[in-house]
Amino acid sequence: MRIFLGQGISIFTYLVIIIALLLYVIWGWPNEEAWLSLLETTYAQIPFGVWIVFVLAFISFGFSLNTLQKVRSQEKKIETSLRPLLAETFEPSKKKYTQTKRMQATVTQLEQLILTQRKTLQRITNEKAETQDRIIQERLVQERQRLARELHDSVSQQLFAASMLLSTMVEIEEAKNGEVPKTLMQTEKIVQQAQLEMRALLLHLRPAALHNKTLKEGLEELLQELQEKVFFTIRYRLEEVSLSKGAEDHLFRIAQETLSNTLRHAKATEVDILFVERDNLAIFRVQDNGVGFEVGEGKNGSYGIQSVRERAVEIGATCKVVSVPSQGTIVEVKLPIEKPVAQPINLEKITTAERSE
Repeated sequence: MRIFLGQGISIFTYLVIIIALLLYVIWGWPNEEAWLSLLETTYAQIPFGVWIVFVLAFISFGFSLNTLQKVRSQEKKIETSLRPLLAETFEPSKKKYTQTKRMQATVTQLEQLILTQRKTLQRITNEKAETQDRIIQERLVQERQRLARELHDSVSQQLFAASMLLSTMVEIEEAKNGEVPKTLMQTEKIVQQAQLEMRALLLHLRPAALHNKTLKEGLEELLQELQEKVFFTIRYRLEEVSLSKGAEDHLFRIAQETLSNTLRHAKATEVDILFVERDNLAIFRVQDNGVGFEVGEGKNGSYGIQSVRERAVEIGATCKVVSVPSQGTIVEVKLPIEKPVAQPINLEKITTAERSE
């Protein structure tokens, strides 16, 4: 009601102001001749001015009432349209609950699908990285083999020829004069040392893969080939030991590193190689009677020995280096062998079988 009266009075005031302004425009400033005629002129014994006020009041409050009715009508429509939504909000129906459960199940399936796709992408990425690493390793092996072939066919052959010529010259000088010049002897030693360095390098460049051979077979082939090219005695004792492919490859590379160090630094006349199995341990040992070195010196931490130790750690083995100056060096690697665990006997099954018999 207050809204109705307030709105009606406001509209009536605006209309009165508008009519007054119109009369001012027509008649000018209020005067007795024009403005008093509104009170003197009557219709049905009521002054014309009163009729104007009555009409304006009727229009104002009629418009206010009409507006109020429209607002109430819109409020009812809104309330009618919102009532079902409010009912669903505060009193969820069984259908609403079923739709929620279906939506949750769909979200769960999407999460599982995303997780599966993520794992697949990770697996593909890992496989791609492994493939690239394998390709790089294969290329490295091919390059090592190429370098080994070129060095063997060129530099190694030339050093061998130079060594043979120097040996012949030494024999001739010794036959003529009874002694050999020191410079000639030093040159022969330098060439022989260069041959040892070259053979050590070729040994280091040799592929570490055994190519479907056991470690014993690979070591035998390596040592037989080495015996034909060195000036010292090689003795070896090798046994068949059951090891994993990775362990055999690492031990073969350790053998290459150790023999390469012996060729370059030991100046030995005898080398003994041992590969046996004792007390569930695979034991690989290289022993020489060379110049040796102090264990506390820098040679003990040289690249070759350090590489051997790192490879031993990678396969869970222990590496021991013992060296005495002027007496020789021993490099020993021990690797625990994992034996297959025997399956326990099921006594219940045996008892049941005996009873059934």
